[in-house]
Amino acid sequence: LFREYIHRSYLQVIEAILAAAATATVSYILMYCSDDCQTPGEHQAVEYPLQLFCPDGQHNSIATVFFNTPERSVRNLFHNFPGSYNSLTLFLFTFTYFFLACWTYGLTVSAGVFIPSLLLGAAWGRLIGNLLTNSGVSIFADPGKYALMGAAAQLGGIVRMTLSLTVIMVEATGNVTYGLPIMLVLMTSKIVGDYFAEGLYDIHIKLQSVPFLGWEAPATSHSFTAREVMSSPVMCFNRTEKVGTIVDVLSNTSAKHNGFPIVSDFTTNEVYLFYSTQVIKFFLHVFVERAQLKQRKLLLKDFRDAYPRFPPIQSIHVSQDERECTMDLTEFMNPTPYTVPQETSLPRVFKLFRALGLRHLVVVDNENRVVGLVTRKDLARYHLGKHGLEELQLAQT
Repeated sequence: LFREYIHRSYLQVIEAILAAAATATVSYILMYCSDDCQTPGEHQAVEYPLQLFCPDGQHNSIATVFFNTPERSVRNLFHNFPGSYNSLTLFLFTFTYFFLACWTYGLTVSAGVFIPSLLLGAAWGRLIGNLLTNSGVSIFADPGKYALMGAAAQLGGIVRMTLSLTVIMVEATGNVTYGLPIMLVLMTSKIVGDYFAEGLYDIHIKLQSVPFLGWEAPATSHSFTAREVMSSPVMCFNRTEKVGTIVDVLSNTSAKHNGFPIVSDFTTNEVYLFYSTQVIKFFLHVFVERAQLKQRKLLLKDFRDAYPRFPPIQSIHVSQDERECTMDLTEFMNPTPYTVPQETSLPRVFKLFRALGLRHLVVVDNENRVVGLVTRKDLARYHLGKHGLEELQLAQT
């Protein structure tokens, strides 16, 4: 909700603290206001029971749900006997936990939604089982089974998976007879969810602006070519380039493709080699720290150790004498990058990225001269469906 306003690190920390405080406050208020005291049955084990205002020998069921880990709470909802949870307790827990889970998932913290979805679905599934049992509609209904189906429905509606989730749920229950009803529930939740919106992960991929490509190119993209999609103009380097030239280009360029093709000859462009901006920065850093080069030969392990925290160009200080030195950029290059003519259709470019896992694709003209670069972000920008293609058509006109 506040994503576009919270960018600084201290604001993100404050938001996480507020979410934790709100979660603790709401849960304690519900626990102290709840009047759902349960007596464990003879064969019913409750993990970490909390008495609170209940008499001796009894425990507060909503406090038990909140104080247990989500995994244990899900197991209790699946296996406890009928009558273990009051319907009002399950309703209050479902209502509050839903909003708290939504808020927590949007924080800038390492948190997922898989287990909370199971717990949330198990809570409202067991609530439905309680209502059916109490109303006499289904006298022999087991609320634990309704909790299992509710957990499957909730999780399937969020992640939109069917077969894999069916296997996971069957493995979790240890009973293959639940496979068919779980599959039906997951298929139903996916169909209903797809009717209204995309899955939660797909929505967050777009919110994060991650260049994630779909399975197929847009149906109306056959009339477009690589020339309309590529980033241009592109700055090229020679195989052996002056340090001063490299520093100036990296300091002043505003290229969004984060890479530079390297050619053997600017007049004929006979060989095409591609180099990442970050790798060139690393070369400059090693060049300045000459002691590293004197001790041993530069290895691929050096790049892996530095990844992804390559030095920024502002931290690399080059003297005037060093600017006149030259660097050989061929040792760690890809000598055979993928290239396509500028008239290549957009679906063909899309298939190359999907099949080969490319990050960059060099575009050349009829004389084999570099004219542009296609990146995953370029394709993702035009893979937004009709709206993205309308923007592309508008750019052409």
